[in-house]
Amino acid sequence: MIESPNPVVRMLSGDEAVARGAWEAGVAVASAYPGTPSTEILEEFARFPNVYAEWATNEKVAVDVAIGAAYAGKRALATMKHVGLNVAADAFMYASMTGIEAGLVIVTADDPAMHSSQNEQDNRTFAKFARVPCLEPSDSQEAKDLTVAAFELSEQFDTPVLLRLTTRVCHSTSAVRLETGSWKLEESADDESPIPNPQSPIPKFPRNPAKYVMVPGNAIKRHPVIEARIRAVAEYAETCPFNRVEPGDRALGIITCGIAYQYAREVFPTASVLKLGMTWPLPERLIRDFAASVDRLIVIEELDPFIEEAVRLMGIPCEGKRIFPLVGEFDPRVVRESAINAGLLPGDLHVALTGVDVGQLPARPPVLCPGCPHRGAFYVLNKLKVLVNGDIGCYTLGLIAPLSAIHTCGCMGAGIAVAHGAAKAGSPEHHVAVIGDSTFFHTGIPALANVVYNQSPVITIIMDNRVTGMTGQQENPGSGHTLQGRPAPRIELEPLVRALGVKHVKTVPAYHVEEIEKTLREYLKLDEPAVLITEEECALLPSARKRWVPLEVLDNCNGCTLCFRIGCPAILKSDELDEKTGRPKALIDASLCTGCEVCAQVCPRDAIRFR
Repeated sequence: MIESPNPVVRMLSGDEAVARGAWEAGVAVASAYPGTPSTEILEEFARFPNVYAEWATNEKVAVDVAIGAAYAGKRALATMKHVGLNVAADAFMYASMTGIEAGLVIVTADDPAMHSSQNEQDNRTFAKFARVPCLEPSDSQEAKDLTVAAFELSEQFDTPVLLRLTTRVCHSTSAVRLETGSWKLEESADDESPIPNPQSPIPKFPRNPAKYVMVPGNAIKRHPVIEARIRAVAEYAETCPFNRVEPGDRALGIITCGIAYQYAREVFPTASVLKLGMTWPLPERLIRDFAASVDRLIVIEELDPFIEEAVRLMGIPCEGKRIFPLVGEFDPRVVRESAINAGLLPGDLHVALTGVDVGQLPARPPVLCPGCPHRGAFYVLNKLKVLVNGDIGCYTLGLIAPLSAIHTCGCMGAGIAVAHGAAKAGSPEHHVAVIGDSTFFHTGIPALANVVYNQSPVITIIMDNRVTGMTGQQENPGSGHTLQGRPAPRIELEPLVRALGVKHVKTVPAYHVEEIEKTLREYLKLDEPAVLITEEECALLPSARKRWVPLEVLDNCNGCTLCFRIGCPAILKSDELDEKTGRPKALIDASLCTGCEVCAQVCPRDAIRFR
């Protein structure tokens, strides 16, 4: 890299820093499926000039797209949250076997403490499993720098590189020095820093079947190559500039990485520290020399004892998860209190973290938004007392009382297949699977094809709100436009479902509660697959917001509680009691109400109308 004579410093989140690093590295193609905490990487990258960025239908597709670009000689990036790498594992593994023509980096954003996830897996294990290098930044500056370094490492060793972030790195903001690249530069409009121009000539696509066609006869020859490659990368790790020793008191030595490094430095300011920016393969000689220089060696790392176990396998005594938690997210308090309990720090060093007294905060339970188009279907499902197999998305909140209408939820696309498996196992109840439009494109289509092929009476409800809602309203193949704002064909769900062989398919406006109930009652009598598509755009989309008109409750409300059962946060219990029943009457918060009319439809006294 060539440093700019007048560097620019900006405050960036880790996600924004990765996007900037990818742009500085000359990435031409980036593909992803949105997933917290990784979503903002592609959203930020898409704003840069001279790049192509897309939302793919799932993470495997995203990695395959990036592999194709790298095969074609252009640097490429694929990003995802940690569970996305499970979906992309097949592609990730073969990319390791084949190698690439230009740099290929896969970003995994792990989620310790499961802020928005169904597990907290540690994806460093994937790097070891696939024999690829893993880099791990500890702040936004390193997020940018290690992204650039990852592409150089990828091309140096003909390998994909895994860049592992965690939620705290992704969403924390710190100062970042913006550099310029060594490629041809053009002046930017704001004159802040030059714009990389990746439009170099594209080489002829490789005709190298021995390397790129993984039939068994070729693959068996590639395995020794990747084993030799990872040994070469391990040798490089010994001098990797992102692995560094910070000398201190020899009484205690700490090996650490990622965000845990920041906590280690705060809690143990005088200790000797070996900070690892490359967490696979590990620099064995560097670790041995460091261990020999200290009296007691500990490892501070979030989630799995990944480094600790590797150090132990080297025959080096160390402590880690005996002291620090195996589960959850670290912070300075967790590290300090764990150290005190282990006798690493005196008990009188315990200092309570100061905070701001904000008084009594109102409760904020997870709930579907006011006007959410999914609410009507969940109200009906609860009313009919059917068994519902759920999926990952906004609609997972259908499990929350009073809707209480989801009974299983595992991963993207699982609901349909779980319902099918239960039916084939002889479950006496009629199973309904609920899935969003983006998740249906992600992994729901193969599951529904399986239901049709193997014939079970599963009812699938596709909740089409035109966006990928849970992660922030990203585009999908049903939205009609791309990540970079270009018009795109809108894939219609009903013809697609019919093409899969489903005979009973109906599209119903999501706010039409009576029609949803009528359709589901008909489907529950069938002994074959059926699909109900509830269609209405997300209530938070700008086009939907323009139509918001609040409702109000009339005097003839008798507090029957039916409107409370739809679980809308805009409907409250008033202080006014009905004279006959003594129950609180309903009250609608006009600042929250969108006018979806679901409450008006369930009210038996016609006591709700537009203002």
